[in-house]
Amino acid sequence: METTELLRYRRSLKRKNYSAHTVKSYVNILGQFIRWLSVPLPEVTSKEIGGYVDHLLRKRRTPKTITCHLQTIRLFFDYLMNEEGRSMINPVTRISLRLPKPLPRHLKDDQVRRLFDDITDLRDRAMFMLMLRCGLRVQEVAELTVDAVEYGRRQIFVFHGKGAKDRVVYMSEMPDQLF
Repeated sequence: METTELLRYRRSLKRKNYSAHTVKSYVNILGQFIRWLSVPLPEVTSKEIGGYVDHLLRKRRTPKTITCHLQTIRLFFDYLMNEEGRSMINPVTRISLRLPKPLPRHLKDDQVRRLFDDITDLRDRAMFMLMLRCGLRVQEVAELTVDAVEYGRRQIFVFHGKGAKDRVVYMSEMPDQLF
């Protein structure tokens, strides 16, 4: 019974113009889930979903992979309810794993030099220097006014920055050589 539903779901994804890679991935994930299940699909509860997450963790799957599995299963149950007309509750509505946030990567000195070699316009160069040396975001530089810069104290007042918060940033000493 589940395999015919999976075939119909696959056809539905293709009709919605999902990429071949996505369709293959979804069907693969759902096939793994259905083979792991010990109960029929209409009887799946959040308890089984939690058990499946534990199973994936024991197989040393990353949180990102497990979240992908959960999202795929969630979409499949949505399909069963909305397009197949099944009267069931989606067991994956509130289950997700906390994903670690990767640290931002910085540019190396030679990469910064190459970037500044390509910037010939003085205004653009100044904008990039502000972002690089003062830690300003693109939007903050775009909304910067002359009144916000206090040259004597080497301060820049950023109004309505990220999170609509005001802050003060400090201008660093200019090096002898500008990249």
